[in-house]
Amino acid sequence: MTEPEILPPMPEPWRVKVVEPIQLPDRRAREKHLKKAGYNLFAIPSEAVFIDLLTDSGTSAMSDEQWAAMMRGDESYAGSRNFFTFETAVREIFGFPYVIPTHQGRVAENLLFSTILKPGHIVPSNTHFDTTRANIEANAGVAVDLLVPEGRDLDSDYPFKGNMDVARLSELLQKNPGKVPLVMLTMTNNSGGGQPVSLENVRAVKAVCEKFDVPLLIDACRFAENAFFIREREAACRNWSVISIVREIFTFADGCTMSAKKDGLANIGGFLALRHETWVQSIKNRLILIEGFPTYGGLAGRDLEVIARGLKEVLDDRYLQFRVGQVRRLGERVSAAGVPIVKPVGGHAVYLDARRFLPHVPPSQYPAQALSVALYREGGVRSVEIGGVMFGRRDPKTGQEIAPDLELVRLTIPRRVYSNTHLDYVADVVIGCYRNREALRGVRIVKQAPYLRHFTAEFEAIGA
Repeated sequence: MTEPEILPPMPEPWRVKVVEPIQLPDRRAREKHLKKAGYNLFAIPSEAVFIDLLTDSGTSAMSDEQWAAMMRGDESYAGSRNFFTFETAVREIFGFPYVIPTHQGRVAENLLFSTILKPGHIVPSNTHFDTTRANIEANAGVAVDLLVPEGRDLDSDYPFKGNMDVARLSELLQKNPGKVPLVMLTMTNNSGGGQPVSLENVRAVKAVCEKFDVPLLIDACRFAENAFFIREREAACRNWSVISIVREIFTFADGCTMSAKKDGLANIGGFLALRHETWVQSIKNRLILIEGFPTYGGLAGRDLEVIARGLKEVLDDRYLQFRVGQVRRLGERVSAAGVPIVKPVGGHAVYLDARRFLPHVPPSQYPAQALSVALYREGGVRSVEIGGVMFGRRDPKTGQEIAPDLELVRLTIPRRVYSNTHLDYVADVVIGCYRNREALRGVRIVKQAPYLRHFTAEFEAIGA
């Protein structure tokens, strides 16, 4: 009888071919950068950041095959051969016949909502992310989050905390006939801690949509990571390949938006793909107005080629096992030191629970923003606030700000960029801040924009 092969934990499934130097500015320099930036991490230059976990959007390292693909760029204005390679890849993976390239995901959202929304239209989702919500509201729509109750319990080990509450969706559609032009399902649920959506939930949401004759669209930017979690956690899919799960998911959808800057493993690009022709011509007309011809959509031909390659590379089992495992490892290390995080760990980021991390900082002083500032000040680690700054709302009657359900700091891991040693350093910085948490103070907003204020808001430190 052959003995089973026993291997140690697997390292990165790639070799390093090119390196980029990074450096840690001293503490005095970091403090100067914070003050100059108005304590907004988006305003700090990248050269002043040691480990950059602001986002996984467009920050991936490309493979040798993707770099080679760039040399095959056909920069013809119309009918570039790269578009047809890109279109074929999207059709083969997602199954939608109509493929409209865009330069990033929020443009796909803008094209969709500016075409179909009318004032007062309601768009339900498991949880809208910031740009999705902003595009809906900018077009006079109402974004409604229908997350399952387990998704708001940060310590719950429920395997699919990104699921949509099907009963609440059915109730909303029943009470608002003709006011819901589509339902959005975000995979994975970024605002809710990077949590996956189950295949069972996709089927149930689709059944409700069919009952009320409402299209279902999926925000697909982390489709591969979500499929990996389905195979890992959904018993019926244990023996499925990732691509089989992906194809099954999208048979239930009428279309999708995607930022290819995430699971497309590209530095720029996205698309809107649809099953039916109903909205296609109107969307293409708008695309020509704001982005360019429909076979390039604001992208160079070489970018289309890179995305086509990345959409296939992201489905590789070795890559996904390491990708999810690396994020999980960081989460487990900080959690073991007592740091409160969203559990289970998501696919692209570790989410720190800022309310429990800084219980002495009131919601009005934005504890997640304060914690993000502290991580940079203490270790040159740039993270992103996903809490009261990003999702806070004002009560239209009282003018008082309403805090969101969750107050999180996202440590977002770029794909194929940092080693486990880099992330061990991040863990040490987080744990150090936690041990010194009583000394940390809040911030207040001194300047903000009406939409997506977190990108440009300016703050001042309280008690500085």
